[in-house]
Amino acid sequence: MGVETQNLLMNYLPILIFLGIAVAMSTVFTVAAFIFSKKAPNAEKLSAYECGFEAFGDARVRFDVQFYLVAILFIIFDLEVAFLFPWAVSLSSIGMFGFWSMLLFLGFLLIGFIYEWKKGALEWQ
Repeated sequence: MGVETQNLLMNYLPILIFLGIAVAMSTVFTVAAFIFSKKAPNAEKLSAYECGFEAFGDARVRFDVQFYLVAILFIIFDLEVAFLFPWAVSLSSIGMFGFWSMLLFLGFLLIGFIYEWKKGALEWQ
């Protein structure tokens, strides 16, 4: 192995050490929580939480599609909003082309939102 290759690999050594420590700590914490945690379920722990379904029961119960639709819409609109921050930070350097292209992007997003609204995807039944 050449000196340049060895120097290049030495640059990655801190990352490997960090990953090793992270994996070791997460394994230790997970195993410790499993070993030392109390395993005493009570009526409150077994009751329905936020989703409204019982904690235990038949695994083949039918879910309402509305749960999945709301989750997908949240992910879509959340990811679209993630594009707004870098755009706002670099707005002064990208000029008018960047401004109008983002407005076009937001227009498409608005059309999609209106379409979902008109189709009733945001109505909870």
